Amino acid sequence: MQAEIIAIGDEILIGQTVDTNSAFIATRLNSIGIKVAQKRVIADEAGAIERALDDVLSDTVLVFTTGGLGPTKDDITKKTLNGYFGGELVFNEKVYQNIVKLFRSFNRTPSEINRSQAFLPSSCKPVLNKIGTASGMHFKQGKRHYFSLPGVPYETEYLVENKIIPWISENLQKGNVVHRTLLTQGVPESELAEKIADWENSLPLGISLAYLPSPGLVRLRLSSYEEDSKEALKKINRKAKELREILGDIIFGENAQTLEEVIGISLKQKKATLSTAESCTGGYIAHLITSVPGSSEYFMGSIVSYSNRAKKELLEVNMENIVAHGAVSQEVIEQMAEGARQKFHTDFAIATSGIAGPTGGTDEKPVGTVWIAVAGPQRIIARQFRFGKNRERNIRKSALMALDMLRREIQKFQS
Repeated sequence: MQAEIIAIGDEILIGQTVDTNSAFIATRLNSIGIKVAQKRVIADEAGAIERALDDVLSDTVLVFTTGGLGPTKDDITKKTLNGYFGGELVFNEKVYQNIVKLFRSFNRTPSEINRSQAFLPSSCKPVLNKIGTASGMHFKQGKRHYFSLPGVPYETEYLVENKIIPWISENLQKGNVVHRTLLTQGVPESELAEKIADWENSLPLGISLAYLPSPGLVRLRLSSYEEDSKEALKKINRKAKELREILGDIIFGENAQTLEEVIGISLKQKKATLSTAESCTGGYIAHLITSVPGSSEYFMGSIVSYSNRAKKELLEVNMENIVAHGAVSQEVIEQMAEGARQKFHTDFAIATSGIAGPTGGTDEKPVGTVWIAVAGPQRIIARQFRFGKNRERNIRKSALMALDMLRREIQKFQS
């Protein structure tokens, strides 16, 4: 079964807003075996919407539009769809009572402009939105189904997850798809491809491999769209096992896991604790760690020692080392890590110090130079990296590399 997604919004076209809705819809459709044939972003114009609907591929069964369902004059999707599918805008009491209930929870009363959102095309079935004022809409034309969704991401996600996916599963025949994604850190995509080239070339028909790189990570997704999902799962699992044997501990997890979640599990299993001392990452590592529910069980705290003074006074780094070697050096980073470990009385500590950029580099230490250390009960390890010139990527890569170094050290820890 085939689907298409049409994102409506000038704010997306000019780069003011990132279209996360299309990614979410595509991911959820793919998980139930529905392929997305194409995605488009169009302007908030009636003509653009109509042309996009006219250009839907003949094999497409499901069409999703997002955006343009608000109460203001620039939200024209509802009126355009009403004209496209025929009918008239009629007041829907059930939709309005949903709006009233939502406003009551905020101790507010809906205005007349909010009431106008209860007028829907007579040619659609409402898809009730319990967390927003804009109702989703379901149109049908022949064998094709159209779903119009709000532009607000959490509202679209709610409607897709709780209303539309269940409806598709119950009413339409879906395909069989099996995915298994292995997560790697610290090895570039090109190097991974070289390591697994022979294995990849031997993949049987019906199984494909996709490389999904992002700063600091590469996801390796195995996919099968075979009709027999049980047989496809067996094949996928067998090839995933082979991949693990080739790559070893380069793989840190699977599917939707994050590195910080994997570390949290390991720390809990080992009954170990963690602290951080961050300079160039500015607290980003602590943010990642504490984004995991239950992290207070093992994470004791962080010191963002951005200045040399903070390194000296809070982490007891020897100022002579800072003067002699610079803040971005092995001598300083090791003292930072051990200083945090002693300050918070933890089993492990991570430290980072580097030149995130875009300025501040030298010939000896160009932008992107980062030192990372992990201090543990038995030793301190430190490594230097050259990540590049992009500040945001340098921070992200530094944090993930630090977490991965920690992951490997935790594996050796005996509580």
